[in-house]
Amino acid sequence: MLKSVAVLAVALVWASCNDDDDTPMMQSSTITIENVLDSKPLVESGTFKGTGTPPVILPGQSVSFSFSAAKNQRLTFATMYGWSNDLFFAPENPGIKLYNDDGSPVTGDVSSQVKLWDNGTRVNQAPGAAVVHPGMAEAAAMNIKMVAGMDDYGNTYLAASDLMEVSLAYNGNSRFTLTIMNTSGGTENETPFSPGVWAISYVAGGNLLMPEPIYSNNKPSANGLTAIAEAGDNTAMSTYLMDLTGIFTPLSPVLVVVYNGMENPFYRTGEKDRGMGLKELAQKGNADMLAAALKDMNGVKNVYVLKDMANTVLLPRINGAAGGKVSQQLMVGEGDRVALATMYGFSNDWFFATTGADLDAMEKGDVTSMVGLFDNGTAINQYPGAGITQFNLAGTPLEESKAIEAVPNPNEFTMLPAVAGIVKVTLQ
Repeated sequence: MLKSVAVLAVALVWASCNDDDDTPMMQSSTITIENVLDSKPLVESGTFKGTGTPPVILPGQSVSFSFSAAKNQRLTFATMYGWSNDLFFAPENPGIKLYNDDGSPVTGDVSSQVKLWDNGTRVNQAPGAAVVHPGMAEAAAMNIKMVAGMDDYGNTYLAASDLMEVSLAYNGNSRFTLTIMNTSGGTENETPFSPGVWAISYVAGGNLLMPEPIYSNNKPSANGLTAIAEAGDNTAMSTYLMDLTGIFTPLSPVLVVVYNGMENPFYRTGEKDRGMGLKELAQKGNADMLAAALKDMNGVKNVYVLKDMANTVLLPRINGAAGGKVSQQLMVGEGDRVALATMYGFSNDWFFATTGADLDAMEKGDVTSMVGLFDNGTAINQYPGAGITQFNLAGTPLEESKAIEAVPNPNEFTMLPAVAGIVKVTLQ
């Protein structure tokens, strides 16, 4: 009897040891995803000038430039009234309206939206070819103010719309061309126009990030505008605007998948969208459909949708403030992989995702090098942050059907920061 009990005890111990050996060793890991983009408030900016020497725009001449814009974005510009001491033309802030309320593009004559302004830094002489530059400085610099028919010295002026014809043409796919024609010839305010600057601000939450990039009414001239208004020199203002021009994008709530298998469970480059919900993530930032589909897949162990507690989306760094960040504790074992995806928010259907064999769940440290930016191929692309059909800019994506591919950089629209300059992923 005792011998039988002893044999049974040994068998139980052996079985227990075998069970322990077959049970995968699990460990805790925390994944963190951050938006580390040092964002810029202007989506585009640039300069324009005439073709002669000096490169002014003479009466009868015109200049054109092209740009992209989304609904609620505005175009602003500035150019000197050449035969003055410190007057300049510019649209009234926040700039020229580019879309009608129904979303259709504005085209044709928009001259009425442009005004004449006094920079407030020089005493105004009677306008004309005899004006001495730079002229006498104001005893105390004054604020910028609109010139409505007459300046503070009794000099008279026609409306800006009688001196320049400003027109918009729509080129399709959110692309416009603005043409400035000098029509001042033969008027009492005949004048050349100087080289100028232009800018388009991003819109976030329906509001322009920088509604007054060139000047502010009733405030002092700044940032190189005086050089334009007094001398037609756009160098300093162009440098200022270019420093504020670049990329701004939020990241959508982040899909995180822990799985045990050989390949990513929801996408592969060279293949079209599988209809599982990646399209909804890439176009609208909604990961719920894809998360639901993945939970029922073989090999998938856990699925999470991570949302920033303050804003839902992960905002970029704005004026030095930290960008959005989300974290999730994971229980993982040998052989487990981690995949993630998040929308490039100001695009038509771009998304960041882990690449290749995704992340080794047992790895520690910064794993951002395993993340790429991809085009889902389900919506026609437009300038990122300036597309009329971009969902997060109040648009409706225009459908297309192409294979998923990496977004080239530079791409047909702009040069993006490296992936590591937008998103950071760590495992700890």
